[in-house]
Amino acid sequence: MRRALALAAEAAAAGEVPVGATVTMNGRIVAEARNMMRGSNDPTAHAEMVAIRGAAAALGTSRLDGCALWVTLEPCAMCAAAIGLARIATLTFAAEDPKGGAVLHGPRIFGQPTCHHRPEVFSGIGEAEAAGQLKAFFATRRP
Repeated sequence: MRRALALAAEAAAAGEVPVGATVTMNGRIVAEARNMMRGSNDPTAHAEMVAIRGAAAALGTSRLDGCALWVTLEPCAMCAAAIGLARIATLTFAAEDPKGGAVLHGPRIFGQPTCHHRPEVFSGIGEAEAAGQLKAFFATRRP
């Protein structure tokens, strides 16, 4: 999570919403990313999506069995669906997102009967720092 938080700080410095993500396998980072929607003009370039794509490329497979995703904010519906499709084993996120999250909030993707794969989910690790990054970022944009 420490690396994901550093990536979130990089995102904020680049004017992106501060979210960072890493994909690990056997305790080693195989891919990492930060939000880059604005810089890439790609609405799907959430940190999770970019990290999942990077891990799939690095491992040469679309199935990320045995991998863990670490992300600083609760994934949205798009990212949660991608996590399931990638067969990621564990998801750990720092801060909950009552407005846009889709794991513990909103559609609760992994609880739906149509969800074919449900990762083990952990939340709250690094929550204070991640929430602080988000609050500081939006304080300058939404006075």
